[in-house]
Amino acid sequence: MLERKEFGFFNGYKVWLFTITNKNGASVTLTNFAGAVVNLLMPDKNGKLDDIVLGYDNIDGYIAGDSSHGALVGRYANRIANAQFELNGAVYKLFANENTNTLHGGMVGFNKRVWTIEDTTINSVTFGYVSPDGEENFPGTVKVTCKYTLTDDNELKLEYTGVSDKDTVLNLTNHTYFNLGGLDNDTVLDHELQLNADYYTPVNAALIPTGELADVTGTPFDFRTPKLIGKDVEAGLLRGYDHNYMLGEPHVMRKAAVAYHAATGREMTVYTDKPAIQLYTAIGLNGTDIGKGGRAMKFQTAFCLESQYAPDSPNQPNFPDCTLKAGEKYEYTTIYAFSVR
Repeated sequence: MLERKEFGFFNGYKVWLFTITNKNGASVTLTNFAGAVVNLLMPDKNGKLDDIVLGYDNIDGYIAGDSSHGALVGRYANRIANAQFELNGAVYKLFANENTNTLHGGMVGFNKRVWTIEDTTINSVTFGYVSPDGEENFPGTVKVTCKYTLTDDNELKLEYTGVSDKDTVLNLTNHTYFNLGGLDNDTVLDHELQLNADYYTPVNAALIPTGELADVTGTPFDFRTPKLIGKDVEAGLLRGYDHNYMLGEPHVMRKAAVAYHAATGREMTVYTDKPAIQLYTAIGLNGTDIGKGGRAMKFQTAFCLESQYAPDSPNQPNFPDCTLKAGEKYEYTTIYAFSVR
């Protein structure tokens, strides 16, 4: 079942909320501002539904917020070093919006745009955006879509497409902040996580990959066997996680991650055909941003699992190539599958 209602206005455009509810009573609410996930209600082991994603109660929060809650992110998700890259012999100088780097598309990325409503069905909504040639100084006019589907198996499926009229770089992701314990659970250090990745990409002080593919064995980054997110954080080895993991070749669907919250029994399994995934434990939230129900969104109260190309791939020849050739189709799928145990 699909319901639609007004959410507000931005720059003269009407913004909508779409709520899809499946036969189990689970639901997802989406908005065409940033193509964002606003609410995601999933049952716990006793059948109780809770919202398990951080965000805001109104459109003003999404407009003013700087943490990309629930948003579709582009043209290039994550970081590009020194706000530039070279493609076909030309150097493209981007806007630096995180110190000297470009983060999540630049000064005004896809996460601050009103997306068009391309299609709706009883269990899906497709959003679209056209990024003109030169927007944020990226080459090529790029047309992208993301189709959200909520299945009766409690799967939230995201299908991304894109096409450009010039060679360009493209890296789309979703930036939903999850807490499987619900919004009143004030930490994600109590979540168990498994990441099916043998290698991660170490970063420098500016959070730019060094180019190394480092073996996770014997490090705090090894989640191949399930462990609590807080295990190595509490051991004093890390302030938190904001790190990219390499999954393999693009266009190969795989089980990338499993997150589990024992108290509620909720489990989330992530499948993707992207080559990498970013684990982010909301280390940028500091309690000053007020979210749903007047709750302060605090340090490590959520986690993100962002399927992607690796950060700074346009400048990293050892990483999978993120170039989208003119006329070729960008096509990827990520699934967040929910269950209980």
